Order: sequence, then C-alpha cells, then structure tokens
Amino acid sequence: MSDRQAVWAFALGCVAVTLGVLAHLPMFAMARAMHYRLVGMPMDNLMLGGMALILLGTAIAAYGLLPRELAAQRAAAADIVIAAPEDAPLSLAHWRLMAVLVIALIIDVMKPASLGFTVPGMISEYNVPKQTVSLVPFFALAGTVTGSVLWGWIADIYGRKASILLSAVMFVGTSICGAMPSLAWNIAMCFMMGAAAGGMLPVTYALLAEMMPNRHRGWSLVLVGGLGAVGGYFAASGLSALLQPVFGWRILWLANLPTGLTLVLLGALIPESAKFLLARGRIEEAEAVMRRFGARATYASAAAPAEARASQALTGLALYGKLTALSICALSWGLINFGLLLWLPADLVAKGYSVSVSSRLLAESALIAFPTVFAAALLYSRWSTKWALALMIALTLAGLLLVLRLEQLGGGSPVLPVALLIVGTNGIIAIVLPYTAESFPLRVRGRATGWIAACTKAGGLMAQGLTISGVALSMVTSSLIVMVPTFVSLVLVMWFGQETRGRDLRDLDVGSELSGAAG
Repeated sequence: MSDRQAVWAFALGCVAVTLGVLAHLPMFAMARAMHYRLVGMPMDNLMLGGMALILLGTAIAAYGLLPRELAAQRAAAADIVIAAPEDAPLSLAHWRLMAVLVIALIIDVMKPASLGFTVPGMISEYNVPKQTVSLVPFFALAGTVTGSVLWGWIADIYGRKASILLSAVMFVGTSICGAMPSLAWNIAMCFMMGAAAGGMLPVTYALLAEMMPNRHRGWSLVLVGGLGAVGGYFAASGLSALLQPVFGWRILWLANLPTGLTLVLLGALIPESAKFLLARGRIEEAEAVMRRFGARATYASAAAPAEARASQALTGLALYGKLTALSICALSWGLINFGLLLWLPADLVAKGYSVSVSSRLLAESALIAFPTVFAAALLYSRWSTKWALALMIALTLAGLLLVLRLEQLGGGSPVLPVALLIVGTNGIIAIVLPYTAESFPLRVRGRATGWIAACTKAGGLMAQGLTISGVALSMVTSSLIVMVPTFVSLVLVMWFGQETRGRDLRDLDVGSELSGAAG
C-alpha cells in the first residue's frame, strides 16, 4: 500500500468512527426532558449500527497507520538509537513539538480526571451504591495498564506518531460511553477509554527524548508532563463546572468527540519518529526530521557485551533503595490521584455543596496549581532533581494534612487543601518518570521507568479495589492511610536519592564501550 493510500485509509477510518459516534447522539438528545438520564432505555438500531461503524473505522484507521513489514521493521529498528547532541540549540521545531504534546497530554489526562466528576451523577442515575459505581474507574485504570503495554509496543515497532494517532481515533470512539444506557456498558466503554489513554505519557517521553538536546531534556520533560497533568485536571473540572449542570454527567464523556478529533488534527504537527523512518528505509525523510531537531542516529549493536555487564550495575542497597523509594512514591501518587481526588467531588456533594460549586472549587484549585509547573521545571533543571522531587512529596503530604484538618473540623474552603494536593501530585508525576530515567543504567532504564509508571496505576487500582470490596473508608481514614506511604517515600527519597542534574547518563553505565554507544 502506498503512502497516499495509507493516508486515505486513515482518513476514511476517522470519518467512519466519527459517524459512529454521531449515531449515538439522537438518543442523548431525546432524553433532554429527563435531564439527559438514559438509564433503562433500549439501544436502538442506529446506536448498534454506530458501534459497528466505530469498530470498522478503527480497524481501517489502524490499517492505514501501521506498516505491513512487521518482521523486517522490528529487525531494522532494533539497533537504531536517535539522540540530539548535547550542545544542539533549541529551535522553533522543538518549541512547537512541546506545545503540541502539552495539548495532547491535556486531552489525554482530562479523560481519567473526569471520572471523579461523573461518579455522583452515576450513583444518582443508576441508583446504585458507591462501591458498585467504583467499578467504572477500576476498569478504566485497568484499561490504562493494558494501554501502557499496548501503546508502548506499538510506538517501538510502528512509530511514535502512529501510536498517538491511533490512540486519538480510539479516544473519539470511546466518547459513546456518554450515551450508554446501562452501567455495564459504561464499564466496558471506560475500559476501552483507559486503554486509549494509557500509553500517551510514555510515548510522549519517548518522542521528546529522541528530539530534545541532552541539556534541555530534563526541564522539557518536566514542563510538558506537568503542564499536561495540571491542564488535564483543570480542563476536566472546568468542563464539569460549565456543562454538567446543563447536560448532566454524560457530557464529560461525549466531549471525547471534539477533543479526540482535535488530537487527530494536531497529528499533522507531530513529526514521525526518525528511528521508524530509518527502519522503513525512508532515509531522506528521516534526515529531514533529524535536521529540524538537531538529532543524529547511531547503532548500538556493537555495545551488546558492555550492556550485558551494565545489567549488573543494578545491585547494592543504594540502587535497590532508590527503586523502592520511587516505587512507594508512585504508589502514593496513584492512591491520591485515583483515590482521594476521585472521591473528593462526591464527598463535597455529600457535605452539601452542589455539583457545580464542587467542580468550580476544584477548578480554582487546579488554576492555583498551574504556575507551579513552571516552578517545578525550574527547580528540577536549575536547583536539584532529587530535592525537587522531595519538595513535591512534602507539598503533597501538607495537602493531606490540610484535608485531614478540613474533614475533622468541618467548614472552611477546600481550595487550599486541594490546591496543595494538585500542586504536589502533579509535581510528582511530572518529575518521577524523568528522574527514574536519569537514575538507572541504560540496560535496565526502560524496565525501571516502566515499573514506576506501572506503580502509579497500581496505586489507583488499589484505591478503587478497596471501594469495590465494600470497605467504606471515610476521607479522614483515607487521608491517614495515604499519609503513611507518602511519608515513607519522602524519607527514602531523601536517603537514597542521588543528584542527576548536569550528570552525563553514560556515567551510570559500565565500560567505556557502552558509554560510547550510548552517546
């Protein structure tokens, strides 16, 4: 299939998925008199046909994006390493890529962040207890775990851009979650939504790592990740405050349609991975991409014996202590982000706040947190990588203490406690993965970073699993429980963490042969 045919196949798939989603909107519109409550309504033939179109369109889009020569591609790409020289200057292409990826991450993060704002509406409409509705975020998070593995595999074999675009197409398709009349269908669609969202962050880091000069890599990763996280939560809370009082909770899922299509259109501004282009023999295109970003290609196959020795570098209390510290930190982040912050909107509603007021307060908290992303990137790149992470953990711990005080004393505004939680947790997720990547030898770097990313989702699964199992924890108890691993991670990071600012990552590897290949 030629490149022109591939583009037309992808475009046709996007049109089919969009039409499939639009086929679900008439039923949503008919429920206007009932404040868009669809529970118990049968799925008509138009909706069923729309679901078939979505499946067909996704398959056609994937056919257009993914190359046929899988085995040859895998073999050709295995030894290619793309990296920018240490002294490469930042160009307009770098800044534009960062801006596009921030928007992509905002769209990606706002979907899981919307889960907390839909829980009160689902409890009311389906008339089920909180532990039953918790199946929705549980399966959504399970989907992100699946998506992290799937999209990482797709990104390594088929290219970063193909992974992002296929994820965006699935984003559009999963917007029908907002038109599902039963809780079971919501659970299934939210699993698919999580699968679509799960791999965006790792793919973003991989793409930036290939394109950014070494001396700009740390702060750019923190800035893009932090702005995406804060912006995603702000977008979710802002949309909830503006739209949910009018259209109900379902509109937060239906918003996947315009945001997903926006991500598809932004794909035109995302460069294809030079590694992917080289593996397919598209040398001129790969060279054009590398010229734009000041990158170069090397081959690492000659370093295999030294890499094997590098795997032995992950020994001793220092490195295992660091891995333990970062794992507990990631678990704590998952417990807070997919536990406390998901439960908080329902808790505020239970305390007498309206849904709109609750969403507005959380949106204000996210707005307060927004400028701190720049501070986190500055601290990480100019002050200390280790102590920047420790500071974000400490801010999160302070937020937990204030939430505990708010719950015990009652009254008062939740803006400051939630703002501290959002500042701290967004700082953690923006820093912990770049810090992990800069803290371990080349041979184990991918596995260590993947493990920490998995721990963030495992914390969320643990939080939702408690609710599903019927363990009813108050916000006071939840805050106390989460404070323990958060405090432990702070102590361990302070004890075992090492400074990585200004350090050549090749120093972590064993043998000069590996160092030369890693450059």
